Amino acid sequence: MAVEPELPDLTPGETPPPPPRVASGAPSLLQTVLATLVVTAMAGAMGALFAVPPPPAPELAPKTEPTPGGVVPAASGLFEMPPIVTNLGSPKDTWIRLEASIVFDAKAVQHPETLAEDIAGDELAYLHTVALSQVEGPIGLENIRQDLNERAAIRSGGKVSELVIRTLVVQ
Repeated sequence: MAVEPELPDLTPGETPPPPPRVASGAPSLLQTVLATLVVTAMAGAMGALFAVPPPPAPELAPKTEPTPGGVVPAASGLFEMPPIVTNLGSPKDTWIRLEASIVFDAKAVQHPETLAEDIAGDELAYLHTVALSQVEGPIGLENIRQDLNERAAIRSGGKVSELVIRTLVVQ
C-alpha cells in the first residue's frame, strides 16, 4: 500500500517541476571541518593532560643501602642474618631455607653479628624440629613467623624487636 505522490495537473508540453531536494544525510564541508577541529582539540587536551608528570610522592622514610658486610647503618638497627638451611623434623628428606633480617635496638646491641649468629643457631635448632604440616598455608606461615620472632626476642633478651622473613623456601 504505497502512497504515490500527487502530481500537479500539467498541460501538454509543460515540464514537471523538479522534485524537492531531500537532505541526503551526508554532512556538509563546514560540518566536517568543525567536527575535525573539535576532535583535534579534544585529543590535544588529553595529550597535554597525560604529558604532565604527576608530582613526586612524599618520601616517608629515608632509604638506606646495605653495606658490603650486610649491615645497614646502625641508626636503622637492621642486620641481615646468614641463610639458614636444614632438613625438617618430618619428613626427614624435606629441606627448608630461611633468609631473614633482625630489627634491633642499635643503642643496646654493640655487635649485631654475634647476636645474629646466636639467633641463627637457635632458629636452626627450632626449624630442625618443625614438621612440614606446620609450615603449610598462610596460617602455618604466620605461626612460624610468630615462633621465630618469639625465639629471637628471648635469645636476645628483648633487644631484637622483630625477625623479618625475607624468603622461606621448602623443598
